[in-house]
Amino acid sequence: MTVNIAVAGKGGTGKTSFCALLIRYLIEKKKTPVLAVDADANANLNEALGLKIENETVSELIAKTKEIRGIPEGMSQEVYIEYKLNAALSEGKNVDLLVMGGPEGPGCFCFPNNILRKYLDKLTKGYPYIVMDNEAGLEHISRRTTQDVDYLFVISDNSARSVRSAGRVNALLKQINTKVKNVYLILTKATPEDVESLKEEIEKTGLKLAGIIPNDPGITEYDVKSRPLFELPGDSSAVKAVNEILDSLNI
Repeated sequence: MTVNIAVAGKGGTGKTSFCALLIRYLIEKKKTPVLAVDADANANLNEALGLKIENETVSELIAKTKEIRGIPEGMSQEVYIEYKLNAALSEGKNVDLLVMGGPEGPGCFCFPNNILRKYLDKLTKGYPYIVMDNEAGLEHISRRTTQDVDYLFVISDNSARSVRSAGRVNALLKQINTKVKNVYLILTKATPEDVESLKEEIEKTGLKLAGIIPNDPGITEYDVKSRPLFELPGDSSAVKAVNEILDSLNI
């Protein structure tokens, strides 16, 4: 049975870093292969994972099917979209990546999105774990282009403004139809003292705090050097914190 994990939060909170370290944890626990889905318009999960993206994003290939000559003669739109979706999958060791890309253009995309939903449902059956890096707006969850979510982690940094943003994500979640079984808040770049200072704001979000991830200079260093977070040493404070959080939740 496939476990669906989604991660959401506004940009700059460490959301993608958490996704990468979550996938690293699953690989180290031999819960593989993992399907990573980058559903953030500002896609950079591939860099954190050390994967090269040489194919079109899902939104790019679907947009092309709206063009007059976008589909080869003699091939149906459905067959063509599924063919291109297979080509869009970037394969790595123990983890494969599908990049959704930016927002859609004008016009109706109902039909290709239905095909995308069917394709993802079929594709995900081959993976024990799926990890989706989402925008704060939860676009791909709200469109139900994925199955129900087993775990949703809402990421916030150690500022009151960011915690309030996490609360808005939780409020939005209640407005969509997709079923989410477990929802947790994670504070990044934080200390126990920050948690105490933000206690009232955290309570207002309605989210259960799963844990904190301290500010780790190693992540900044690796980002500057364009090194994948998979290569962080095991004694990295961020790696250890993520592992402890996931161990406590028995994922």
